[in-house]
Amino acid sequence: MTFMEHLGELRTRIIRCALFIGVGAAVVFYFYEPILDILAAPYCDIRPADECVFLQTDPLEGFGVRITVAFYTGIGLAMPVILWNLWRFITPALHPNEKRYAVPFVVSGALLFLLGAGLAFWTIPRALEFLVDIAGANFEQQFTGSAYLAFLVKMMVGFGIGFEFPILLVFLQLVGILRPEQLGATRRYAIVGIVVLVAVITPSGDPISLAVLSVPMYLFYEASILIGRLVKR
Repeated sequence: MTFMEHLGELRTRIIRCALFIGVGAAVVFYFYEPILDILAAPYCDIRPADECVFLQTDPLEGFGVRITVAFYTGIGLAMPVILWNLWRFITPALHPNEKRYAVPFVVSGALLFLLGAGLAFWTIPRALEFLVDIAGANFEQQFTGSAYLAFLVKMMVGFGIGFEFPILLVFLQLVGILRPEQLGATRRYAIVGIVVLVAVITPSGDPISLAVLSVPMYLFYEASILIGRLVKR
């Protein structure tokens, strides 16, 4: 294919992904309230049972929150289609030995991202409780919907990106940039680096989120060393 033909195929696949995202967003927009109830569950855990409502200070904020929830959830629903089109686009450029690694990388990457986002969702009530307690009794804690959802999305994306850590390490070993022996020798520095990285990618900065994400990332570090040794063998 020529360069322009590649651009034409890329445009077609982007349009297909956008259409599926639009369909998913439309479905979420229609079923907005039950989905928002699920997303608001961590916030409700720190509020009295009869006061689980968000503070709205802008007439357009409610509509903006609905659009935000629909868009991001629509991307989540369309993720299988997005990954499939990505795979179909890059497959012709891969050698046979590279193609066998592509599917495991795509599938494991998607699963690890979902696992990280799920762990973030489980962590958020504990992080919010810590943040509320540290503020003191002089603060009345009631969040706006946009601020809460921004915090929720950043936490879930941050944890999801953190769980991609082993994919990167295994890939660097497969292409020969890193060796298992190097990773094992720098284990102490890796622990410090992981803690610093987690502190950067998580917006809350609370010790609970820091510990909950740092521990699995270090376990992933050790697992990537083991996988690198097995592949090398």
